[in-house]
Amino acid sequence: MKNTLLRPPMLSTVRASLLAAALAGPALAQDSGDPIKMILNDWTGQLISAQIMGEALKREGFSVEYVQADAMAEFVGLKSGDLHVAMEIWSTTQKDLFDEAVASGQVENMGESGMQAREEWWYPLYMKEACPGLPDWTALLEPACVEAFSTPETAPKGRYLGAPVTWGGFDEERVEALGLDFEVIHAGTDAALFAELESAWQRKAPIILWVYSPHWVPAVYQGEYIEFPPFTEDCYTEERYDCGKPQGPIWKAAWQGVAGKWPTAHKAIGNFSLSSEESNALIQRVDVDKQPLDAVVADWLDQNESRWKAWFQ
Repeated sequence: MKNTLLRPPMLSTVRASLLAAALAGPALAQDSGDPIKMILNDWTGQLISAQIMGEALKREGFSVEYVQADAMAEFVGLKSGDLHVAMEIWSTTQKDLFDEAVASGQVENMGESGMQAREEWWYPLYMKEACPGLPDWTALLEPACVEAFSTPETAPKGRYLGAPVTWGGFDEERVEALGLDFEVIHAGTDAALFAELESAWQRKAPIILWVYSPHWVPAVYQGEYIEFPPFTEDCYTEERYDCGKPQGPIWKAAWQGVAGKWPTAHKAIGNFSLSSEESNALIQRVDVDKQPLDAVVADWLDQNESRWKAWFQ
């Protein structure tokens, strides 16, 4: 009788334990329960990429902590292990720092994100009337074009609106190397950069600025990128900067300890893929349609469940 009475509770306990393990998902099966520290940078597309991956990890039972970090300084944290995952490393502006971090053995290149990066000087099409030689960069050498892009703030020089100074990009060096009579003015934030474009567009005011893709701007506004001399490696390595910005893939990066501590998460991050077109549409929903970023991310995860779950397989 004693054994008979004890058997059901014991079986129930075992079943409950097995059920709990199953519901907990892979995070408790072979991965650490410590939080994965996902980097957040200061542009909308990266926030979307990071939170799509981070929220997918959460739905699979992982603990995730979002940490704000500067796009150029984040490699120090990745190398030390204080930060764990960066979902967008742009070959246009971060390649040298990324190469150095990977060469240190402390940071892993997690592969391409599926998005292709382009960052360059850009102008609305209405500016071609005042500077008809565009998009050839040599048009910017003409006094009439310099005057067309000047503002009371910079006159008699033309005004180029650059990205936040922390993004790098060598615009001051490019202006000097190519002999452009332009002053570089840096926007304080990503939002301020494109708010100024919107204001200029409405007034058909002069503007030439840093525009990047993936982003909604090239789809919403008619304009063109300046065609500078093509980028070459030695243009940057020899510090001449008499060329355009590089173009190429957007990579993912991780602290080298991620693979051992969170192997299932490591696999999912490596499998993450989002096209430039998808990113453009999501960014537009947040920046133009003013939908909450969290809601946009949640909606994408709901609509693409089979896709992101396959990242973990």
